[in-house]
Amino acid sequence: MKKRGLEKGEYGYREQHKKQQLLLIFLGVLAILLQLGARRFTQQAAFQNILTVMAIVSVLPVANLAAPFLASFRYKTPGPDFYQALSPYEGQMAVLYDLIITSKELIMPMDGVVVHPLGTFFYCSDPKLSIQKAEAFLNDFFCAQHLDPHAKVFTEEAAFFKRIASLKPSDGYEDDGSVAFTIRSLKNLSM
Repeated sequence: MKKRGLEKGEYGYREQHKKQQLLLIFLGVLAILLQLGARRFTQQAAFQNILTVMAIVSVLPVANLAAPFLASFRYKTPGPDFYQALSPYEGQMAVLYDLIITSKELIMPMDGVVVHPLGTFFYCSDPKLSIQKAEAFLNDFFCAQHLDPHAKVFTEEAAFFKRIASLKPSDGYEDDGSVAFTIRSLKNLSM
């Protein structure tokens, strides 16, 4: 497993992304505080006003970084046991890890996603997730992307693995490019 340079959909991405976001937020807050602190070292009112405006303008980008960070903070990368159980399927079908998909109503921490010609299968570790709302949102998203709306969400790990085990390898199906397009679309949708 890599520790640096992970991309969306790779195992461990959530934890790496959180660390990067935390560092950027810290640097942004530090820059704001330095701008406000620099006001004390100048006597010119115009320069003090410029530093104040710079600090105020700097708040918005920091807030834009902090909002998704706070929304996703409690969702961790699943343990190595989950990765070891799902990774053998990577050679047979497309597998994504650590996606956090959001809608207006839901935050869906998708720990594992299997994209297959027969459908897209999601495992969400949040047992409180409304499966019906999540599937409706994902199927609407797929329809908007001109893809077949065959999303199935599982909140029980055993049921997810049972369904994945029942699938035949993807290479036995004709490739029309929809699997690759689905993967790109899900990565773009994920925070």
